[in-house]
Amino acid sequence: MAGPTTAQRGAGQQEDTPDRPPSEQRRRMPRRTLLIVIAAALLLLGSGAVWALYGSSWLRTEQVRITGVDVLTPAEVENAAAVPMGAPLVSVDTGAIAGRLRQKLPRIDSVDVVRSWPHGIGLKVTERKPVLLVKKGAKFIEVDAKGVRFATVDKVPGRVPLLELTPGRSASLRRFGSDRLVREAVRVAGGLPVGIAKDTQVVRVTSYDAVSLELTGDRTVIWGSSEEGAVKAKVLTALMKAAPKAGHFDVSAPTAPAVSGS
Repeated sequence: MAGPTTAQRGAGQQEDTPDRPPSEQRRRMPRRTLLIVIAAALLLLGSGAVWALYGSSWLRTEQVRITGVDVLTPAEVENAAAVPMGAPLVSVDTGAIAGRLRQKLPRIDSVDVVRSWPHGIGLKVTERKPVLLVKKGAKFIEVDAKGVRFATVDKVPGRVPLLELTPGRSASLRRFGSDRLVREAVRVAGGLPVGIAKDTQVVRVTSYDAVSLELTGDRTVIWGSSEEGAVKAKVLTALMKAAPKAGHFDVSAPTAPAVSGS
């Protein structure tokens, strides 16, 4: 018996062709299902994460940790910070906390506010340090190295020199104003070597270029203006080592210093 003709074999192949697309569709169906399952899982995970951060009681603000305080107390800082206790930790506005602290406590120079997971807020405080005191009645105003008057105190804090501003009605006062003269005094006091700064009792300013120091042991220093402060500091240190019993030093012209009273 003769086998199928070429036409019949071709017809058979054509009849089988419609059966292929369904099989391919069946092979693709698991991939679609897998993508749907993955998308649903991601959605559930995302929803769970949002709920954990905002809706659950797991990540709530429960404590405040304060470091860096010296004059201020932790209680003062915590009260001024007004951290929203019980709020979701992720929603706490750290910038607003820092702003409140700087506004309410001028003694704070800077503060880093960080979230400490899972339940805390950390406040790392840097306080201003006085380099000069301005006498006001029976009290003293503290001035830092930036010229900021940040606190009024009843007693002199440690070895901080007193500022005496006595320009009178000088041309310097009319030209620069008292605030500028205070800044000049701050620049001088802030640039003194540690050993000399500890011995400085008074920084006296009579004009822009007439700043002088009163040290312990009845010693005086004519400093001049605040310009070339680093050079003047080195020259003064060398003079004091060379003439330890001298009572008067002049570094207003650091290239031609003078010593007397030895």
